[in-house]
Amino acid sequence: MRAPRTTPTGVERRFGDDEIIVTKTDPRGVVTYANDVFLRVSAMREADVLGQPHNLIRHPAMPRGVFDLLWETLREGREMFALVLNLAADGAHYWVLAHVTPSTGASGQLTGYHSSRRVPPPAAVAAATALYAEMLREESRHARPADAVRASRALLEQRLAATGRTYEEFVWSLLPAGAAA
Repeated sequence: MRAPRTTPTGVERRFGDDEIIVTKTDPRGVVTYANDVFLRVSAMREADVLGQPHNLIRHPAMPRGVFDLLWETLREGREMFALVLNLAADGAHYWVLAHVTPSTGASGQLTGYHSSRRVPPPAAVAAATALYAEMLREESRHARPADAVRASRALLEQRLAATGRTYEEFVWSLLPAGAAA
């Protein structure tokens, strides 16, 4: 498993436009499945990933306010599309357009989460990078993690309200017409 202190190298890793990264987790976010594309791009072995929290690929330049929104959306039983910067075990980073959905059993109980990720277009990455940098600056102004998350999320909501869009509408506005996730 990757050590928690993996240092980002600044090297970007890409995967094919025709490839999809897939992972599944239990309801607590512990990885129960990872496809070969995920393993290759994240520079991990299956044994390094299974049974680990999905946030083992969290890049420090990814604002916690976005994850706060993601988890709130999932807890409400809704799917979400998000632009996410991930960190591979070797320090490389990679951007994804993530589609995360709650998974339910036959009786409707939550059994976990399913995430499919594609390569986002460069313009989407550029727009997300600018917004996320602003959110990270806001997070850095707060010593307590909970305060940082709240402030980052509030800034995100403020920026979205100014455009009259939800986060997902922001994401979709950055994609070419007809883009499938």
